[in-house]
Amino acid sequence: MKLNPNDVCWCGSGRKYKKCHMAIDEQTAIYRDRGCLVPDHRLLKTPEQMEGLRASAKVNVAVLDAVAAEIHAGMSTEEIDRLVHRVTTEMGGIPAPLGYEGFPKSVCTSVNEEVCHGIPAEDRILQEGDIVNVDVSTILDGYYSDSSRMFCIGEVEEKKRRLVDVTKECVELGLAQVKPWGFLGDVGAAVHAHAKKNGYSVVREIGGHGIGLEFHEDPWVSFVTKENTGMLLVPGLTFTIEPMVNMGRAAIYCDEENGWTIYTKDHKPSAQWEIMVTVTETGYEVLAW
Repeated sequence: MKLNPNDVCWCGSGRKYKKCHMAIDEQTAIYRDRGCLVPDHRLLKTPEQMEGLRASAKVNVAVLDAVAAEIHAGMSTEEIDRLVHRVTTEMGGIPAPLGYEGFPKSVCTSVNEEVCHGIPAEDRILQEGDIVNVDVSTILDGYYSDSSRMFCIGEVEEKKRRLVDVTKECVELGLAQVKPWGFLGDVGAAVHAHAKKNGYSVVREIGGHGIGLEFHEDPWVSFVTKENTGMLLVPGLTFTIEPMVNMGRAAIYCDEENGWTIYTKDHKPSAQWEIMVTVTETGYEVLAW
């Protein structure tokens, strides 16, 4: 439906369209007419939705903080799962992974050569020298949030610690490319270039995603892209930056028995950090890290 300048804006702010989203919609239309991929209004978070996302993200970050305070050598990944479930529910949230497409646990714990979707277990004991990704996702009042961190367990060899550090740098460089009227491909290009410069590879098959009213929304976010490609970064677009960076080759495979856990094919370590970010009119807002 075409809005007139004095109509109430479609976003629910209560403001007149000309004082709210009209300029953004007009700018978006220019890019659409050039043949660029642009998000529709469904993907652009409204002021009300942003408040819900911030509240959900606050829980998500608190859960990761609780994990950071407790994680140690000798701890089972099942203990991490119980901790995540307890803190999430005590704060009024729901662990988003639990039951999602049959996933059996409240969190993903991926150790060493496990790229992602590691399933917590009582017999999976963290050892001195391990690196582990803890991927927390939360539902609060219908709003989804998602972020993950890497943890080094005790004394970790330098080459594994470097992988963890460079992967975090990749996320930071990708984040720096989140600018209104830029392109999603700019984010992936920055990530890929830094990983490659440091001798690492980036997983191609799995990437980030839009998030907010659903666990996984459009757009899909690749981290092996070229600049000036992909979806236009319009204010309100919310997605995750979560490259999976491998010490060795990029090739991966899925555990046939559990149907979830992804491993590096060469069994070399992998690392991942995940943040949740919204494009703003002046840059970006990090919601969860």
